[in-house]
Amino acid sequence: MTEETTAPYAGAAVREDAIAEEQAHLDAAHERRHEIVRALGAELSTPAQDAVEQARHRGLARHRTELQRAEGGLVFGRLDALDGTTRRIGRIGVSGATDDDDPLVLDWRAQAARPFYLATPVEPLGQAHRRHIRVEGSTVTGVDDEPLDVANASGLVGEGALFAALGERRTGQMTTAAATLQREQDKVVRAEAKGPLVVQGGPGTGKTVVALHRAAYLLFANPQLAAQGVLTLGPSRRFLDYIAQVLPALGETAIVAATPDILVPGITVTAEDPRATEEIKGRALWQPALTRYVASLTPEATAIELFWQAERYEIPAATVGRLIAAAISGRTYHGARAVFADQVRERLVQAIADRSEELFARVDDGLEDIVHQRVDFPEVAGGDEGSEADGVLTDAELDALREKIADDPHVAVTVGRVWPVLDPEEELRRLLHDDAALRQFAPELSAAERAAVSAQQTGWASGDVALLDAISDLLGDTVVHPPEEEFLAERAAARRDWVYGHVIVDEAQELSEMQWHMVARRTPQLSITAVGDIDQAETPHHHTTWAQAVGAVFGSRWTQAALTIGYRTPAEVMALTAPILKRAGSLSEPPRAVRFSGFEPWELDVDEAHLVTETARAFRELTDRWSGGTVGVIAAADRVPVLSAALENVPVITATQSKGLEWDATLVIDPDGIAAEPRGWNRLYVALTRSTQELGRINIGAAGR
Repeated sequence: MTEETTAPYAGAAVREDAIAEEQAHLDAAHERRHEIVRALGAELSTPAQDAVEQARHRGLARHRTELQRAEGGLVFGRLDALDGTTRRIGRIGVSGATDDDDPLVLDWRAQAARPFYLATPVEPLGQAHRRHIRVEGSTVTGVDDEPLDVANASGLVGEGALFAALGERRTGQMTTAAATLQREQDKVVRAEAKGPLVVQGGPGTGKTVVALHRAAYLLFANPQLAAQGVLTLGPSRRFLDYIAQVLPALGETAIVAATPDILVPGITVTAEDPRATEEIKGRALWQPALTRYVASLTPEATAIELFWQAERYEIPAATVGRLIAAAISGRTYHGARAVFADQVRERLVQAIADRSEELFARVDDGLEDIVHQRVDFPEVAGGDEGSEADGVLTDAELDALREKIADDPHVAVTVGRVWPVLDPEEELRRLLHDDAALRQFAPELSAAERAAVSAQQTGWASGDVALLDAISDLLGDTVVHPPEEEFLAERAAARRDWVYGHVIVDEAQELSEMQWHMVARRTPQLSITAVGDIDQAETPHHHTTWAQAVGAVFGSRWTQAALTIGYRTPAEVMALTAPILKRAGSLSEPPRAVRFSGFEPWELDVDEAHLVTETARAFRELTDRWSGGTVGVIAAADRVPVLSAALENVPVITATQSKGLEWDATLVIDPDGIAAEPRGWNRLYVALTRSTQELGRINIGAAGR
């Protein structure tokens, strides 16, 4: 529905009055926003006196940052209720001048704002009208009004505003969509964060938009999450750059954005495994295999010989065995080692104390020849009243002795020989390159699979990162962090063991089973939202359903939602996808496209000799036609190097690299070549559905391939 046909606001004069009215309200909201920012600044200028005040200051500082970033799109909607109440909806709440005043802007994440996304003529939820307010900077440029007492055939919320947003030129960066979220999207955004939620959505259904807005909503609805942060996982650095502006624009700073390859600090992926090897390394069997391997590293019980002040002390093997058994109960390798080391040192303390007491007891038995002998224990206040008198060390002397033993390098070396500190990288290499060890700890692997895994390579490949994470977790970190550390994005990103309040996974269909284990470790309560399209999966893992993808890690502890409406990809393009999905073995229902771009997909057949020149010409024509927007060039992988070298300043990428991205127009080079790649029909499905307006395909003649 458009503003020209919308009652009761129809008519140019009425629309101009509406724009003027919304401009006045927007100006007032910005003025109030500046007042609040100044007041918060004054309050933060007073030093915090205690931990409670420090926590409050952190909350105030975060709120100030959100308000400062809300320069654009502060207000984007309005609800007129049946009872006469009017509310403006925006990206962040702005309070009135007094506690008795209604808010000037209601945060889009607030419960009271839900009717803006959910109200329909069938279920108006107490609302009479909905208005979408179009703003550029701090200027209102238009309104789209939607009465909620008139049937909307499309079923879309704010159809005019939605189509206007979809028709805008792409800039190469994603923007917020809080103003145009649709009913089924909003339901996912606000779904309860209780266990893993997997959201299936085809091209253009707004999966990424939903995931990012869900992160912002959860932080708003559950302020305690800000103390732990939210991890957002994307498929590539290019993708992370693409979405980089969305969350800050929504006012959120308690978020770490990463790819699975960088989740283990200090590890850089520099190698690439063959697809078959990558698939093997991604299997869930490695979790129990690595668990068995790390368990085998527990030391054997052996007698420990320690020296203190030239005296020899021994802990018998049987006692050491009991200490080891007690230490390993429910602990990681290094966690158990720390407990074991403490117990060994404590045994030494007690042995020294016992020997001191024994020597003085011998004096009491009349052994005058050793009357002047004594154990050289630390001198402490009051020492002449305890050990000097009867050989029994006081509590203060025992504590001083413990400190000296804890700092003694010789004791540390002795403990280290029995129970060494292990390096996760060294241990993983040792396992992966030892056929006998693989046979023992990963018996599910065939001889050929073991050979593929143990093939020598320089550096770590992507599939190794999840294995490193698993073995690092089983070994345990050697540095103990304070349990109440404040969340800072840089701090959380630098720690492999940081526990997040929630994890968002985009392009989730690409994760291997071991990568899902890696995700689960970062939120033990399994507070996860995963969005993806199982039909766009192109990694070597064999799953074709979500149950296959996540079942090995989550079992039955997950729920699924669906995004069924395609907003971005025009109907003209989606009409091409049915035979491709069939060839890909799809079991999913493709999304229903709700818009036509007016541009039919076109094809151009060329021979090999003219491929570069025809690609350059087509790219120039599309660039001219979509001036102010973006044009993407996607090619079969084996053609990317040649085209990139020949087409100056024209980024040419593979179908895999295009995942999650969008352009006004897309030029797909050699579709048959893409289809011939591993999981090529899935890749071709991805490549063809990246455009919001126009799709062109350049085919290579049979003689050219």
